[in-house]
Amino acid sequence: MFTGLVEEVGTMKSINRQGEAMLLGISATVITEGMKLGDSISVNGVCLTATSFDTTSFTVDVMPQTYRNTNLKDLKPGSRVNLERAMAAGGRFGGHIVQGHADGTGTIRSITRDQNAVVYEIKPSKSSLFKYIIPKGSITVDGISLTVVEATGGSFTISIIPHTLAQTVLAFKKAGDTVNLECDILGKYVEHMLRFGQVSESEAEQDGEKKTEGIDLSFLAANGFM
Repeated sequence: MFTGLVEEVGTMKSINRQGEAMLLGISATVITEGMKLGDSISVNGVCLTATSFDTTSFTVDVMPQTYRNTNLKDLKPGSRVNLERAMAAGGRFGGHIVQGHADGTGTIRSITRDQNAVVYEIKPSKSSLFKYIIPKGSITVDGISLTVVEATGGSFTISIIPHTLAQTVLAFKKAGDTVNLECDILGKYVEHMLRFGQVSESEAEQDGEKKTEGIDLSFLAANGFM
């Protein structure tokens, strides 16, 4: 698990591709401190496993599923990436719950200044993500824990303070570039629980189970919640 607070901006040292599989070599010095083989590292918001390392770099494998659904396929030698180590059990929780499991990508539509802040307008690749994107809610953009300012039409906006801009790869992004998006896990769990049990009769018969109903007002009343 991660918090969305970027620890270091790394640089792509090498990229070996075999079809839709990749082996990435990344130059870094901060996150390699105390690193162990098999550690989880967030690379642009994608949870990857360190397969080798030394004091100045490490390698990670990218499988086809990750290749197809993130912007890692667009990386080139010299590209910069946001890096974060998995959260320590006794650490401060400065961002929000980030799994490193990207829900999809988004395209930056515009970048504008608002006094000391920079506002990014982003269009998700899948419109279905909007059910999890709410104003003042949390979202992860390339591994950065951020707050949604507005979510209207087919895009949403985030406002970046100078410190975040200086410490992350957003400083190098421009309109038309892609970013990895991970929506707040809490919304996904709520949706799953509300839909759980809404099984069709054919599915219920296949599983040999009696059809159950989802959570509604009658269910809440019957179970003492109203």
